[in-house]
Order: sequence, then C-alpha cells, then structure tokens
Amino acid sequence: MDINPNLSDKARHDYSLVQLAVEGDQKAYAELMGRYRDAIYFMLLKMVNNKSDAEDLTIEAFGKAFKNIHQYSPNYAFSTWLFKIASNNCIDYLRKKRTNIVSIDGTHLSEEKENDQPIHLKDETPDPEEGLIRQQKAILMRTVVKKLKPRYRTLIELRYFNEFSYEEIAQELDLPLGTVKAQLFRARELLFNTLKNSDVKLD
Repeated sequence: MDINPNLSDKARHDYSLVQLAVEGDQKAYAELMGRYRDAIYFMLLKMVNNKSDAEDLTIEAFGKAFKNIHQYSPNYAFSTWLFKIASNNCIDYLRKKRTNIVSIDGTHLSEEKENDQPIHLKDETPDPEEGLIRQQKAILMRTVVKKLKPRYRTLIELRYFNEFSYEEIAQELDLPLGTVKAQLFRARELLFNTLKNSDVKLD
C-alpha cells in the first residue's frame, strides 16, 4: 500500500507500528496506545465533561480502532483516523445517552412517536459492539488486564467486557455500590497507568 508522501515522520512511524499491529505484535498496540492515550482522553473529556465517561470512551475508542486497524489507509495520518473514530464513538454515546434519558419517562417520548419501536434503534448495531468487546478481550486481556490483582481484573471484565452497570456489578459481587465505584475507579486508574507506559512488558 502506497504511503502519502506528505505524511510527517511521526505519521510514518505510526504506520510502521500499524503494520506490526496488523501482524499481531502486541508491543506495537501498546506503543500506539501510549502515543495517543492522553490526547484522545482530553479530547473526549472536553466532549463529555466527565472524567469517568472520558476514560471509558478512551478505552472503547482504542478497542474499536484496533478491531478495524486492517482498514486503516496511509493516505492520511493514523492519528487523524484514530481521532475520528474516537470522536464518532463519543457522538454515538452522547446520542444514546440522550435517547435513554428521554425514554425513561413515557410522557417524554413524543419526539419518537413516528417510530413505535425505538428499541430497534439500539438493535441495529449489536455486531460492532460485540466485536469491540471481543477485540478488547483479545488485546487487553493479553496485555494489561491480566496483570491486575484478581479483584480489579474482575471489575474491569464486568464493566468493559460484559458491559455491566455499576448497579449490576454490585449485585453480581454482593458489594455496596459505593465500594464498587471506588474499586472500579482504582482498577481503571491502574489500567490506564499501565496503558500509558509504552515500555510495558508483554508476552
């Protein structure tokens, strides 16, 4: 595949990492995460204005990008492609969040009256969601999640891989909701600190 001659040296290095990642090199995945994790996080934080949501969305963005990394074209910088994925995923999240808030009270559903089955809107994209979860398992489980202590690993698995809500995790583990939130915050902090270090030793 021809590389755009206008790409910067940084973008060319990114492309070399992408090629390694496509071949299954886990260190290349980790380095790409390390190079863009903070920039993606702060962009998303500006969009959602919530640190916890921004951290969740950052992990999702990388998972989605890595799932589709074979589709990346060096006609443009990897960073451009990655930021677009992160931005679009965040916009989808905000749209779904608004829909969920509106749908909680049936008296507020007038906007969606012409569609008597709003649930179908959510059912149109289960495969990408499931693919994302599988990709996160394939990458994160082999790299950093398995390095966490068992209780933190379980929390990350339930929250990100099984997509449990905080309440569902509390019920599943028979823990107070406040404890779940506190421990998950710590687990996510450990996960992000590990992802941030591009020199993390991988199998």
